[in-house]
Amino acid sequence: MAREGLRYQTFSRRAFLLAGGQGLAMVALGGRLYYLSIVEGEKYKLRAERNRVAIRLIAPERGEILDRANRKLATNRQDFRVFLIPEQADEIAHTLTKIGHIVKLDDRRLSRLQRQIKRQRKFVPVTVAQGLDWKTFARVNVAVPELPGVVTDAGRSRYYPHGHEIAHLVGYTASPNEDDVALNPLYQLPGFKVGRQGLERRYEDRLRGSAGTRRVEVNSVGREIRELPPRQDASAGNDLKLTIDLELQKYVISQLGEEAAGVVAIDIKTGELLAMASAPTYDPNEFTRGISNENWQALLKDPRKPLLNKCVTGQYPPGSTIKPVVALAALEQGIVKPETEYYCNGAHRLGNHTFNCWKPGGHGRQDLLGAIANSCDVYFYKVAQEMDVDHIADMASRFGLGELYDLGIDGERAGLVPDKAWKRAALNEPWHTGETLNVSIGQGAMLATPLQLAVMTARVASGRRIYPTLVSMPGEDEFRAESFGAMDVNPLHMRLARRGMEMVTEVGGTAHDYRRPKSAMKIAGKSGTAQVRRITKEERVDGVIDNADLPWNMRDHALFIAYGPAENPEVAVSVLVQHGGGGSKVAAPIARAVLDKAIEMRIPVEPVTEEEKA
Repeated sequence: MAREGLRYQTFSRRAFLLAGGQGLAMVALGGRLYYLSIVEGEKYKLRAERNRVAIRLIAPERGEILDRANRKLATNRQDFRVFLIPEQADEIAHTLTKIGHIVKLDDRRLSRLQRQIKRQRKFVPVTVAQGLDWKTFARVNVAVPELPGVVTDAGRSRYYPHGHEIAHLVGYTASPNEDDVALNPLYQLPGFKVGRQGLERRYEDRLRGSAGTRRVEVNSVGREIRELPPRQDASAGNDLKLTIDLELQKYVISQLGEEAAGVVAIDIKTGELLAMASAPTYDPNEFTRGISNENWQALLKDPRKPLLNKCVTGQYPPGSTIKPVVALAALEQGIVKPETEYYCNGAHRLGNHTFNCWKPGGHGRQDLLGAIANSCDVYFYKVAQEMDVDHIADMASRFGLGELYDLGIDGERAGLVPDKAWKRAALNEPWHTGETLNVSIGQGAMLATPLQLAVMTARVASGRRIYPTLVSMPGEDEFRAESFGAMDVNPLHMRLARRGMEMVTEVGGTAHDYRRPKSAMKIAGKSGTAQVRRITKEERVDGVIDNADLPWNMRDHALFIAYGPAENPEVAVSVLVQHGGGGSKVAAPIARAVLDKAIEMRIPVEPVTEEEKA
């Protein structure tokens, strides 16, 4: 009996200990539940909400690019597009092949689509085609029921209504590069485009706008179930207004025809660029839609380089257009006076080398103004022989050569104003007098862009340190124009240079147009013909081969700079026709036509209203 009592006592104690342990466990569990649900409840509620609710971005509408009269250069329009959701497609390759029967998809495009599909999550739509016409879009919609995973959409995309005329300025938009997609969540949105060239790229942050957001319920793998309120709409990008006049820009392009050329027109009083045209050109809409490999290769192989903006990227010997500036340097150094004369017999001898004038028989006796008007090379050879090249370089730099203007356009080059220090640094060689003679007629190592030549012309015409502008900033334009200081050049010398340029277009000058009526606007200018090949002694004896008989890429460049009206300058123009031949024959007529049109358009243009824009 005692043994049974002891056993019962032991069992009761164990049961008590077990019950106590269980009680403590329940208390601990209850405390933990209290801590998680009450103390940290809000924290875990938010975590659960994040797992259930996702934020989706809404793409903003891109700001427009306008000309000086608010005419649209880049805008947005309805875009018919086709997307593919990979996880819903039965077989991606088969689906793309079937879409390709309706929408043209070249190998380059298919390869990019395959890479994009592998890179991103399978439920994220991939843009297969865009910019479709209504007929093609309708055909895709008819086929959609038989194409699992294919979705059509009518969205908004970039459009350039005057594509060819403004391509080199505005640039274009295109899909983000594969390496850039991770930089911004917006880049992952189907069909989203970013600025890839020109002003579209430079002012991307201004034009892009701010993304909106919407709250969506998603499942555990992030697939969207339904949208939840509230929604925050996107903010459209800011518009960008240019100083360019679209009407003048289109006129310039029409004047260039099939030439490889660049033309810049600048307002002498404000520095505003009225036109900047490079030819041949291309259609930026092709890049926005996705250019075909065939068209891309055609652009790359064209010897006239349609993708190159010759106005800022092309660097060319300025030829005789530099002579008024060389004359200013000689006057400043006291090498010549207005009445100083030299005799031109068609050639100048320096050591064992003969420097030839463009006119084989020579110009006879010439003074400074006559040398500018007739573009006498021998006169400038003889002047340059007495000069230090650094003096020419200094004067050229004052007039804007060798300077970058940072207009926001891709690929701007500084050209080259050679001097002794440059040659020592570049070639570790001393400068020679013969090189100074070449520089004095705009040949040798000297290079300039059409933009720089236009600035040089505006500074000669105005006597002020004009700087070009392309983007109009309200409130800054007037201040900028007033800030142009006077050139650090003797005003009397400036008047002589201007008079010489006036004589270029008068009777006897290299660019006198005998067909123009006497009532026509008087302009001042300077022609230039830049050689791209060396003329041999044998050829000079037998006769220099005419440009027309040479291969295109061996012909001289044709240049002309001008401003008008001569008595009260308003607009300056520079023209370069690559491998065009003679400056007076080829480039001068274009410059005259552009100046006439620009002055004709000086009557104030009423800005387009919002209703007219629409």
